[in-house]
Amino acid sequence: MRELPSKFVSKYQALLGKNDAAALFTAIASPSKKAFRVNPLKSTAKQFTDSQVVPVPGITEAYYGQVSGQDPEWISGLVYSQEPAAMFPGQIADVKAGERVLDLCAAPGGKSLFLGEKLQDQGLLVANEISTARAKTLRENIERWGLVNVLVTNEGPAKLASKFTHFFDKIVVDAPCSGEGMFRKNSAAMDYWSPEYVLTCQKRQQEILTAAVKMLRPGGQLIYSTCTFSPEEDEQVVSWLVEQFDFKIMPLEIVAGSRAGRPEWGQQLPDLAGTLRFWPQDNLGEGQYVAKLRAPLVDVTPTTENKPKKRQHKHKPTELSKGDNKLVAEILEQFNLPVCLTNWQNLCQVSNDHVFLPAYKGQNLGLKILKNGLELGVLKKKRFEPGQQLAQVLNGVPQERVIDLNQDEYASYLHGETIASKSKLRGFVLISYHGLIFSFGKMTGNGILKNFYPKGLRTIKKGYLN
Repeated sequence: MRELPSKFVSKYQALLGKNDAAALFTAIASPSKKAFRVNPLKSTAKQFTDSQVVPVPGITEAYYGQVSGQDPEWISGLVYSQEPAAMFPGQIADVKAGERVLDLCAAPGGKSLFLGEKLQDQGLLVANEISTARAKTLRENIERWGLVNVLVTNEGPAKLASKFTHFFDKIVVDAPCSGEGMFRKNSAAMDYWSPEYVLTCQKRQQEILTAAVKMLRPGGQLIYSTCTFSPEEDEQVVSWLVEQFDFKIMPLEIVAGSRAGRPEWGQQLPDLAGTLRFWPQDNLGEGQYVAKLRAPLVDVTPTTENKPKKRQHKHKPTELSKGDNKLVAEILEQFNLPVCLTNWQNLCQVSNDHVFLPAYKGQNLGLKILKNGLELGVLKKKRFEPGQQLAQVLNGVPQERVIDLNQDEYASYLHGETIASKSKLRGFVLISYHGLIFSFGKMTGNGILKNFYPKGLRTIKKGYLN
């Protein structure tokens, strides 16, 4: 562990006092906390409830421990690795089925997964990320989790605000910050820390929040969080929201491993005691700050449809033809369908031969959209090939057309190879390992299992499991 910046040390000695500051510095030098959440949307989720794992206090379906991106539990979307304190913004949002929710700074996706599953396939989640590379990771994680009603966008907050004026019931802003809470998890975060950088982050946070406020409906809720300890980016930013936009702080209950916010660090607002701080020395996780605020009731019409300019899609979505509908039905009828797919024939659209259930059905927004709902698969020369997203949704209910691979077959399949199989099944099947479904395959009449695991997800090295 490298030495903490001297100005950081002196700052928190002054803010916390000698003893608590020493405890903070000791905690930063100790190993970071690892944890994961279990996906309640998967049919295999219950197998974790009886396992010998330690739950994260205050968070449903969350446990301490480490998972790898190569584990079948991860690849099948059963678990997601996330820092324990970072789980709280998603839970504090308290999303209800049918709401319209925005995760404005969403990558890599932990909050979006939490928000999306709470919608119960109703309403809409817009998961946005300004970085193109990080937005692709966000999309992959959402697809792996099996979420259906999600629109993934790759835009700046101001552009998004021009399309979704007064639209959302709830907005989560886990803002880019100085990253002090990342020091022990990633000591390289110290390299760009400085008092000046903290103020730069504060300005950026205010710019992002200004855009977020425009997208929140009257009386809507804003959940603001950072992974830094800095009062300039935490209590002072919340104070600014209250003063600038007449927001009201909604008090949060103290949970194990958290402390109340500090009114003296943010313009002496008493309600700041209703915000939460997570310090590493309190042994829950890394650093986190969370506040929940309510927007004032203003007489405006929450609408999006009157904002976007009409633009033609290069491939404008259309309804399924009777012939294409039959091709899709021939595949889907072979599997047990979850509730979200029971009415697929009346909801599906086609764009550039891709068949999908749209999450957002409004006017063309003119945004960079990476994902709009659930892609069922692709129409190819009078046949339909089911896609990876569909496999991750189908594993939310028990299935019968499944081929379970052994370890060597699993490694080969992830590498993109075909498999010799004695299965009597024919046609498209679901592929699993240890009972965890993760993809589609196609059994031929000569006992060959064709590989349909997406090329972009395949492993580079076949023998990594050994």
